[in-house]
Amino acid sequence: MAVAEGDLAVEIYAQMALIRRVEETLQSLFRQGRMRGTTHVSIGQEACAAGVVGALDRGRDFVFSTHRCHGHFLAWGGEPRALFAELLGRETGVCGGLGGSQHLCWNGFFSNGIQAGMSPVAVGLALARKAAGESGVGVAFLGDGTFGEGALYESMNLAAVWGAPLLFVVEDNGYAQSTPRRAQHAGRLAARPTAFGIDTVTQEAGDPMAVRHLATALVHAVRVDARPRCLYLHTYRLAAHSLSEDFRDPDEVEAWRQRDPLLQMRARIPAEQADAIDAAIDERLAEAVAAAESERPARPRVSQVTGATPAAPIGGER
Repeated sequence: MAVAEGDLAVEIYAQMALIRRVEETLQSLFRQGRMRGTTHVSIGQEACAAGVVGALDRGRDFVFSTHRCHGHFLAWGGEPRALFAELLGRETGVCGGLGGSQHLCWNGFFSNGIQAGMSPVAVGLALARKAAGESGVGVAFLGDGTFGEGALYESMNLAAVWGAPLLFVVEDNGYAQSTPRRAQHAGRLAARPTAFGIDTVTQEAGDPMAVRHLATALVHAVRVDARPRCLYLHTYRLAAHSLSEDFRDPDEVEAWRQRDPLLQMRARIPAEQADAIDAAIDERLAEAVAAAESERPARPRVSQVTGATPAAPIGGER
């Protein structure tokens, strides 16, 4: 059943606002010394997660994400409380408090911090489900920096040769950490999937509604013919690569901040409704953080193979 444009705008704004506030809360927890390790936020890129993941069927589809995975996880339906607990190293975290920020595995959602490390796995799962006669579609999120990894090209090649029902989604924010795309990649990255016969559509992620409509069409196309597609999104990261270093031009960052997709999306719905959404999110997250911090710290597990005890979880304590 089609969703009215007004209702869709509210849905997408609420999703983007939740992602933004969760990651701002994580930044605050880190600065206050309440969270150890580091994390990679997607502030400024929320339209990619809200636009693409909302086009999927959570009953049969699946998502492979990257080190910058919180937004995708939340858009998939992951609970903020479980995410906070994971990053704080609590037993009630998504992966028992042992995976940390980059390694989430839950209900058809998988993430890993290795560049292109999940691409071959995504292709393999898509092909396995196809062979089993299932109609699920996979989404594999990538960054522009990942185009420097050979595993990505091998994955695209096999996806095309064997017909994997997979949508590659590129979040091109123009940088790998603080290295601009022009300093590491020659040519047009969006043209590279087409070399493998993968139909590719490009879109500015500053229009979240357009992202959703495109993603919906592409997911449908993959579901119909079980062939890979690529959605190449131009976006921008407003925060630092992780929680510290950022060597980009401050004027450039500020110019992009003035075009913040979240603020543009907020302007498309009634102010009173946006205020109510924001207030509900703040209340929800305050309760989620308090609940997560009250939980028991994760306990390192002894390996059944070697008998060794792993290091303490990234976000917690022994």
